[in-house]
Amino acid sequence: SKRYKLFVRAGVSIGILVALLWWLPTDVLLNAIATVPWPVWTMVVAGFLLGHLFSSLKWRLLLTAVGVKISVAEAIRAHAAGLFANLCLPSVVGGDVVRAAVVIRDHKRIESVALGSLADRINDSFALVLLAALAGMLIPDLAEIAAGKILVGAALLLLSAVLAIFAFVRWFPAARLPHKIEHFVLRIRDAQNSLIGSPGIAVIAFLMSFSIQGGFVLLNVILANAMGIAASLSLWFFAWPMAKLIALAPVSLGGIGVREVALAGLMAPFGINPALVVAQSLSWQVVLVGSGLFAGLVATVLPGYKRGMGKMKGVGCD
Repeated sequence: SKRYKLFVRAGVSIGILVALLWWLPTDVLLNAIATVPWPVWTMVVAGFLLGHLFSSLKWRLLLTAVGVKISVAEAIRAHAAGLFANLCLPSVVGGDVVRAAVVIRDHKRIESVALGSLADRINDSFALVLLAALAGMLIPDLAEIAAGKILVGAALLLLSAVLAIFAFVRWFPAARLPHKIEHFVLRIRDAQNSLIGSPGIAVIAFLMSFSIQGGFVLLNVILANAMGIAASLSLWFFAWPMAKLIALAPVSLGGIGVREVALAGLMAPFGINPALVVAQSLSWQVVLVGSGLFAGLVATVLPGYKRGMGKMKGVGCD
């Protein structure tokens, strides 16, 4: 059941965090977090929220390409609701579902909204892969560690999955499918054709994804510098996107724990103290929580929230 899976993922996250706190020197970890001054926290949270403001506009642009017209306020409200839902749901992808549900509630067009949202997630994932690949070429010893193989594997797996879904929707004979599924696939195909017919929008959206994800890496570097972590920019631009991609695996609660282990494991071969890396990653988690709470407030004050409350019961936090 869904509740059982939620408990399992929460258990995995809690178990990993407990193991990290037991294995790593707790005093070093806590002192590193305590050294971050409030102006830095404020700057990082503000930068994160600004990045998600641009993310909402990017998502709106992709929805336009598949024929779904929404206002800027609607895009921001839906995106903020999804960001807040990430605090409550077992995966960051769950926030995408809530974001899409807000638009579907008002505009219908389920297949088009789903395709636009999927394109947005794929854009972000490819941006992370490209950032890591470019940064990896600047790290001389990368080929000597297993992380290089992880990068190639993640890129090929992501590319294969996207191409398989694209090919199925575009070319599989829909008439062979059950009637309900046939209808759904045909509508997805129509939306897909609309997206293919707007290559300019696709390019702009990808460039925005690349810039936004790169900005998030720089925010992590600001946190790391405040903690005294001496790591090169190229290493951060390789390790952080890779850790974020690894954390998308549906085995933990929102990637908590998995992200920390992945980031520490990727940076340890370069002499970076794992305790400091875990402290930095947990600090980023604090930024996510604080920003998510603020996003929830934004979602409630923007126009349209009260009108949809009755239809959105059961979505998000209880």
